[in-house]
This record gives sequence, structure tokens and C-alpha cells, in this order.
Amino acid sequence: MGNIRNSNRIHFVITFVLIGMKLLLLRYFFYGSLAVQGVPGEWLSVLALLCLVELLTPAKGKWGVYLGFNFVISFILFAATVYHAYFGTVPTYAVLSGLNQVPEVKASVASLLRPEQFLYFIDLPVLIAVRIFRAARRRRASRGYYLSGNLSFRTSRPRASLTWKVGVAFVLIVSLMLSGLYIRSGKSIDNELVRAESVGFFNFQVDAAIRNQEEERMIAEGNLEETAAKVRQLESTYPYQLAATTGEPAYFGAAQGMNLIVVQMESFQNFPINLKLNGQEITPVLNGLAKEGFYFPHVFQQIGPGNTSDAEFMSNTSIYPTAAEAMSTGYGDRQLPSLPRLLQQHGYTANTFHINKVTFWDRHKMYPALNFDQYYDKPYYTNDHFNDFGASDEEMYRVGVEKLAELKAQSKPFYAQFVTTSSHNPFVVPKDRRHIDLPADLEGSMLGNYIEAINYTDYAIGKLIDRLKQTGMWDNTMLVFYGDHFGLQEKDVPAREISEKLGIAYDERISRFNIPLIVHIPGQQHGQVVERTGGQVDILPTVANLLGLSLAEEGFTAFGHDLLNIDRNVVGMRYYLPTGSFFNDEVMFVPGAGFDDGAAVSLDTLQPVADIAPYRSDYEYITELMKLSDEYVKLLPKRGQ
Repeated sequence: MGNIRNSNRIHFVITFVLIGMKLLLLRYFFYGSLAVQGVPGEWLSVLALLCLVELLTPAKGKWGVYLGFNFVISFILFAATVYHAYFGTVPTYAVLSGLNQVPEVKASVASLLRPEQFLYFIDLPVLIAVRIFRAARRRRASRGYYLSGNLSFRTSRPRASLTWKVGVAFVLIVSLMLSGLYIRSGKSIDNELVRAESVGFFNFQVDAAIRNQEEERMIAEGNLEETAAKVRQLESTYPYQLAATTGEPAYFGAAQGMNLIVVQMESFQNFPINLKLNGQEITPVLNGLAKEGFYFPHVFQQIGPGNTSDAEFMSNTSIYPTAAEAMSTGYGDRQLPSLPRLLQQHGYTANTFHINKVTFWDRHKMYPALNFDQYYDKPYYTNDHFNDFGASDEEMYRVGVEKLAELKAQSKPFYAQFVTTSSHNPFVVPKDRRHIDLPADLEGSMLGNYIEAINYTDYAIGKLIDRLKQTGMWDNTMLVFYGDHFGLQEKDVPAREISEKLGIAYDERISRFNIPLIVHIPGQQHGQVVERTGGQVDILPTVANLLGLSLAEEGFTAFGHDLLNIDRNVVGMRYYLPTGSFFNDEVMFVPGAGFDDGAAVSLDTLQPVADIAPYRSDYEYITELMKLSDEYVKLLPKRGQ
């Protein structure tokens, strides 16, 4: 028994050292260095966890417990590293619980994997091999004892065992106390990356749970109407309009009574719009629509961990994602104020089209929460094997227009949402579907693949327009196109490569997060480029104004604004960028531990801005607005209640 206890203590120490080294590796992946100021916090949290394992598990077979613990921690750190490689933020326990979505986007996830990320597991086969070798050696030694008649027994030493357990309990208490001090020291830091760097990865998870509980308690005591009133009061302090206006807003009702089609374009950044490659327009269809309608070149993604589904959520609600989890997962049980509900009150039928399974990102919860009348998912389409998702955009539009034509035949106005997938990472378009000739230096590269995928998305939109014209719906349908999120990662396609090969100015964050927004109204005489900065929360208010719907009269609480009727704007972002980040009409601002150590970059020049003092009020305002957005969505009633 004494040998077992000594062996277990050795396993305790070895496991602590190995996991401690893996946390250093995590810090290198996250921050590009060991970021030593937070290292004690990392080790203290692991020490506390190991002490719990030591105290709560029996001595026999404990090596297997430690090995399993090592594997679980290694997998968590591996998943967090891959997640950070894509999202640029520190995942919480709530986000990591969504790993069940991975099989649906396995090609995209595979593109994020790097050999060095598997270093987290390199020790495990060695430990298993050593264990097998030692077990085999003991069996041989046992046989030798039996043959020679020299069996011996060791007596246990209860006092030594008790001393060890008391010592472990003492270390546990001290580790928890010191970890608590680390967590408390990070309370004032909104920037998730900085906070995790300061307190340690596992302490960051505890901090996230504490913050969530505190927020839930506060909201439980809240009132939806009072929160909406606080939103209105806060917004009244921001100069969205520098001068008072009289009468109806500009373009109010320009598309009143028309059908509405909103196309959310997968991984679609703004830079391909109006860009030519060897004399070929990358997006000729969208370019034409932009010239005839409203084109908003300074709109930015604002999605959270739900990625594409969060973009759907925002465009239909004008509410910020909470950044704690996908909104479809966390709030699919709510009765969400939404564009479908607004339009249904005016006789519209609201349908949504997506070629994936409706369970992907829990859309089977979100679509009823948004109150869509009908969703058309995977079973409705013929699989032409365009990519891992299955059916192509062309097939989605074929089915979609057929369903909309049925509504037209019944004289029912409609709102239709299309969610494209053909330009999804890794952007490989079948050879027989490619419609642009790439220069030799782009052939086979990710940038070249991306351009081909964007060009196909544009081509398919042309087919959608053709079908609308053939069925007589074109002249009475407003079209809205916007990107859900970026497509190109800096680590895969550096900004310098894009600038050099395409001959454009490109910033690794501003240009990456910049998505197009194009609104086309039949019969519009002249196109207009709207320079106002905006985000995905601004889509609903802008569309509502064009359809002749007053959100104030409808009693609708929106966290975005009509981009056609404001003189100034600021929009927040807290995924891919840390909490407190925002875009206004001049800069992108990213905080450090707070505002004072933050940094601003000009949207026009893409160069750093030295004096950030003028942007403090925007920082304070948008941080408060996003907190109210979280409070508001959490107070929304659950369906059926």
C-alpha cells in the first residue's frame, strides 16, 4: 500500500508539471508570449483542481484518474486554442459546450488545425507506454518472487497518509484563496483577452461563471419596460442627429407594400465589391444593384459565438448578441421582438431558407422565437453536392422562388430570408461552377479560392434575380444583401498578401470585419452611396423605415438605427474584438485593460490615431448600451408563458 501511495504522489507532481507546461503553451498561442504576469494564476488554479482530485478519489487506480484528468484538460486547452485561432477571443465554458456543432463544419475546422496545436497530447502516449512497461516488469518480478518463495508484504503507514491528505487540503485552501485574489484583481477589466491573461485561463472560467450569476440575479429583479425606458433615455444622450428634423424621415415608405427579400451572404467581406481582377468584376451583379440602390460601404460585423446564426438574429431583432453563447441556443426559447413579427402585423408571411439541417446552431429554436411562419431546410433541396453543406445557392434560390411564387399566387405579401452557404470556408468551388479566370499567382491559393467563391455567390444572386423577373415578382420586391462575417483570416491570408495581389489598401481588422450592405428598391431612379458607419443591428431599423414602419409607433425597442436618417453613429463589437471595442464614423477603437490603454485606427487611412481622448464618450456610451441590450434580451418572456 505504501508503494501505491508513493506512486500516486509522484503522479500528482508529474500531472501538475505537465499541465502547468501546457498552460504555458496555451499562453503562447493566445498572446505570442508566456505573459508571465498571469502565470501564477494559471498554476494555482491547476493546483486547486489536482488537490480536489487527490482528495476525492480512492488511492487504487488513481494513476488512471490522473491520466484521464490530464487528457480532459489537454482537450479543453486544444479546443480553446483552435477556437481562439478563429474567433480571436478566449472561450468560456458556455461557448465550449457548443462543440457539438463541429461535425457540421468539419472542413472549416480542419482548415484551422496546425501540427503544433497537438503538442497538448504529446505526453499522453508516453505516459501510457511507461505505465504498460512498468506493469509488465512488475508481473515478471512477481512471478520470480513466487518461484523463489520470497513473497513480502508492506504494511501501510496511516499516519503518513493522514499527513499527506491534511497537507493536500491545506494546499487546496491556500490555492483557492490566492486564485480568488487573482479573480478579484481582474474584476475591472472588460477586455476578455487581457482579463484571461491577468488571472489565468481557468480562473477566467470561474470569473465568467461569477459574472453570469451576478448578472442573472440583477436581471431577475429587473423589469422589461423599465429597461426599454433606460435604453430610450441613454439613446437620447447620443447625437445620432445633430439637428432636429420635422416631418417624416428621409425615404420613409419608399418600398411600402412591397415584398422583402433579405439575403445573408456567407463569409462575404466588402472589399470585393466594385473590385476588378484582370479586367473582370468579381461581383458584377451586386455592383449593378449597388449602383441602382443604396450601398453602405462602412458596415461592420457584430456577431458573437453563434457566427452566422448570430447575424440572422441581429438582422431580425436589432439586438446585440450577448457574446456568452450563440443567441439561437441561449434565447431560442424566448418571444423575440423581430422583423417577422413586425411585418406579420401588416399582413406579411415570413419564411426563411437555409440548405443545412435546421438543428444546426439550434435554428429549430431560433426560427420559432423570431416567429417565422415556415422554414425550409435540408430536406427541401436536391443535393447537388456543391460543398460539405450539400446544395448550392442556385438550388436554394430555385426552391425559394417556387415557394414565394405560391404566396404571390395567393396575393400574400412576403418577407423571405435566404442564408447562403456556397462561399463557406474553405471556399472550394467545383470546377464546373467557376465563373472567373484567376491570375497564375492566385490559382490554388486560399485568396484565389475565396475570390472564386464570392464570384459564385454573386453569380447565383444573378440567377435569383432572373427567377424573380420570370415569375413577375421583381418589380414589387425590395432586395437587401449583407455579409454575415469575414471570410479571410489574417493567419491564413495576411493583409500584406491581399494588398499586394489585389492592389488595394487592406487592414487586418478593419477590412476583415467590413461587410457590404446593399438595398435595392424597384424603380429607384438613382443609386446612392451612404457613407455612414453601421453594423448588423442597424439593418432592421433601416429596412423598417423603407417599408414605412415607424419603430417608435410600433413600440419596438431597437439597439441599432436607421442609417438613412442619422448624422453620426457608433456600433459596438465584442467578439473577434474584446468587449468595449467599437466603430464610429472615424475610427475603430479597441480597449486594453480599459479605455486609457486602448488604441484607435482611422477608418479612412487605416493608420493609428494618436489622440484617443475624443472617443471616450463613445466608449462609455456603447459599453452601457450593450449592457442594456443584454439586460433587455434576458428579460424577454419565454414562449408560451
